Amino acid sequence: MASHLNSPASTLAGKRILLGVSAGIAAYKSAQITRLIKQAGGDVRVVMTDGAQAFITPLTLQALSGEAVRTSLLDPEAEAGMGHIELARWADALLIAPATADLIARLVHGLADDLLTTLSLACEAPRLIAPAMNQAMWRHPASQRNARKLVEDGWQVIGPAAGEQACGDVGPGRMSEPEEIVQALTDKLAPPLAMTNDERPHAVITAGPTREPLDPVRYLTNKSSGKMGYALATAAVEAGFRVTLISGPVSLATPSGVTRIDVESALDMQREALRLAPHAALFIGCAAVADYRAEHPAEHKIKKTGDSDTLTLTLVKNPDIIAEVAALKAPARPFVVGFAAETRELERYAADKLARKNLDMIVANDVSREGLGFGSDDNAALLVWQTPQGIECQSAPAQSKRMLARAIIDQALSLTNFNAEPFS
Repeated sequence: MASHLNSPASTLAGKRILLGVSAGIAAYKSAQITRLIKQAGGDVRVVMTDGAQAFITPLTLQALSGEAVRTSLLDPEAEAGMGHIELARWADALLIAPATADLIARLVHGLADDLLTTLSLACEAPRLIAPAMNQAMWRHPASQRNARKLVEDGWQVIGPAAGEQACGDVGPGRMSEPEEIVQALTDKLAPPLAMTNDERPHAVITAGPTREPLDPVRYLTNKSSGKMGYALATAAVEAGFRVTLISGPVSLATPSGVTRIDVESALDMQREALRLAPHAALFIGCAAVADYRAEHPAEHKIKKTGDSDTLTLTLVKNPDIIAEVAALKAPARPFVVGFAAETRELERYAADKLARKNLDMIVANDVSREGLGFGSDDNAALLVWQTPQGIECQSAPAQSKRMLARAIIDQALSLTNFNAEPFS
């Protein structure tokens, strides 16, 4: 089943969007983004970098937005009317599309040497950014570090998509399509529960690690890369689901057609999971949620003391998110799939967890196997579920996480009726 996006009509009514445009061939798509926001009832004001004006004229975006386009930090006329601080305060959201590698690097380092970067520092509204660059530039470790840092700083990164690029290369780095970007903006400003015009079954998936703060600079976490959860989100979209991905801090691009909600701690993830699960048909708890958190995170950095070689931390249990979702009563309860990371006796421990937490299906991973699981592109699993006749299992041998994700979605589809399409 081909995926499709919700129509943005009227979903941004009354919202004030500050659209930043930086240099890149994808700047021509900013015109369509402006038009879509206006069609959805939003108010758009555009800020362009000097380089962006080489690809699309301010006059084009002024005609589409109905507002003067800002291009200069030190514009006497603009400063006399709405200065850059007032413009930042005006916005309900800041969206930068496209965002070049250079602009992203400057944002990460807090530079404020033009109007757009200055607004980015001053704006306290939700901030979204759509990278656009050559595939080699996007894959470069510096770009990946910068993307991770943006997420840590509170930005929502949209895409980038993979495909043929203007330079002739093929790979990740091209800017997401305007419809996907405006949908992400809509989802950020209007909770997914408000969208009622999409008849596809809703899948909610958790992915990645959580971070539990110890003090302002340290936290407890784990090695989860989020790759399995993101592969599941892609597979669910391909099967015909409308997908919301609740993601811990990872460096992965948002899969096409997926609504992503970024969280940090287990309590953050619990809040979003319990908000969304009662309205979902399928819930997959793939995140590696920390079992414990600090009872009282320190307000200031914990210092070493000269008279002690030890440090005592008081930890408390985090909520069991998957069990709380599974405990929901019909009709609010979705079909619940959990994950179990084990080092031995997969079937026994998985079956025990399946029953103890009242799950519909569980995916057990042997994390002791070298080259599989955490951080790897491949994985193997044992799928376990309950039938009236007893426990049944299906072994999924080592394969790419994308293919394993399809097998997991297929098995879930075979156990219930989601009105979605299996891959086989």
